[in-house]
Formats: sequence, C-alpha cells, structure tokens
Amino acid sequence: MISSICNKIYEEVINNYHLHNNIDQPIQNPYSINTLEHLLYLKCWIDTAQWHMEDVVRNPNIDPVEGLQWKRKIDKSNQERTDVVEYIDSYFLEEFANITPKEDAKTNSESPAWVIDRLSILALKVFHMKEETLRTDSPTEHFQACEIKLNTLLMQRTDLSLSLDELIDAIKSGDKYMKVYKQMKMYNDPNLNPVLYTKK
Repeated sequence: MISSICNKIYEEVINNYHLHNNIDQPIQNPYSINTLEHLLYLKCWIDTAQWHMEDVVRNPNIDPVEGLQWKRKIDKSNQERTDVVEYIDSYFLEEFANITPKEDAKTNSESPAWVIDRLSILALKVFHMKEETLRTDSPTEHFQACEIKLNTLLMQRTDLSLSLDELIDAIKSGDKYMKVYKQMKMYNDPNLNPVLYTKK
C-alpha cells in the first residue's frame, strides 16, 4: 500500500535528520532519482528542515535582521515543498495515464500528492510529540497532555493512511480520476506580487 511506503520513508527521513539535527546539513537521498521513493524522501526532508526553521524564527528574542533571514529561508522552503508535491502528482498522472475513468467517476477534494504531503507533516508531529512525552524536565500534567495528543495524532495518521490507499485504489479502478490544479502562488512571483513588480 502506498501509505505504508510513505510512512516508512518519512520515519527514515526524520530519524536520519535527527542524527545531526542541523537545518543546513545536506540531504543524502538513498533512492534512485526517477522513483516515487526519491520524491517522498526529498519531500519529507524539506518538511523536517522547515519544521526546525519555524521553531527558530519563533524565538521572541531573535534579532529582527536574523528573523527576516529565516523568514526568507522559510519562504524558499515552502516553494520547494510545493514544487515537490506537484512532482509527486505528476508521477501519479503518468502512472494512471492509461486508466479510463468510469462514466460516473468523480474527482477527489485533494490530489494524492496533497494527502501524501499531510502524511509527511503528521509524521513530524508524531515524532516531536513523542519527544515531549519522554522529557524528564516537565510536570506530570505536561506528559499526560502530550500523551493524549500523541494518541490522537497516531489515530489521525491511521485514518489518513487509509484514505490515501482508498483514493489510489479508486483511481486505479476508475471510480475516481485525478484532476490537478497547480498552486500558482502569487506572492513568490515577481510578475504577480504588486510589491515586487512595482519595484522593477
């Protein structure tokens, strides 16, 4: 099942990242470049590094200039994340290109890649919430609250994994068909963001 592949690779990525726990450490993607696995590893690596950027930029004592530099890095990372999600959808569009949808086939509210994106973020939430349950410097109330949240996240991951597998099966059987819309983020485009194009 596709969700099992995703969750296995996401766990691998997050563990590999935390061997050094350095935002700027280079990625060492072990999967062949033209595979779905390669894209999944890259996707979760971007998410993992960005997770830690988001932590840093929320330091209330951060120097404003440094904070702006981190904001720029987060913007760049967000664009890379979106690009990889669209590459993953392109992979599935090619994979299912020869499947003829049934006459009554329906679209889905999300494409497969955006469900896969949510699974990656969930993997990070699970990892870091579990870390909170293992802290020895917090009160019992903190541990208990985090344990409840962790169990909820695990349930959510189970449900979302099932939804992804059901979506893929429905596309394969022709009961649903893929309809992909590009994100078309305007704020990063110098031709679409008025703050940028009026400065030309």
